[in-house]
Amino acid sequence: MNCKHDFIFFEKADEREIKKEKEKARSLKKKQWWKNKLASGICHYCGKKVGRENLTMDHVVPLIRGGKSTKGNVVAACKECNSKKKYMTPVEWEEYIQKLKGEDG
Repeated sequence: MNCKHDFIFFEKADEREIKKEKEKARSLKKKQWWKNKLASGICHYCGKKVGRENLTMDHVVPLIRGGKSTKGNVVAACKECNSKKKYMTPVEWEEYIQKLKGEDG
């Protein structure tokens, strides 16, 4: 990712599978373990305390990339990080963050 207009190409997951996983995610949001994750109010990615009402459920491996709605694949993320991460995998996200840190320094 060297220029400002980098693109990541991937084969999109099946629409039926995505719909099924989104339904699972809605169910997971009702579970106590998810409520416990939100209680800290801290974003998994940036570490900022933003309050539980400002956290969203993010799929570490995005649904569109074949990720699943499981406890091991969802984290509480602030709206800003979740919006920026979009469809990136953990490796791609880490590269993005490192690139930003390099631009700041």
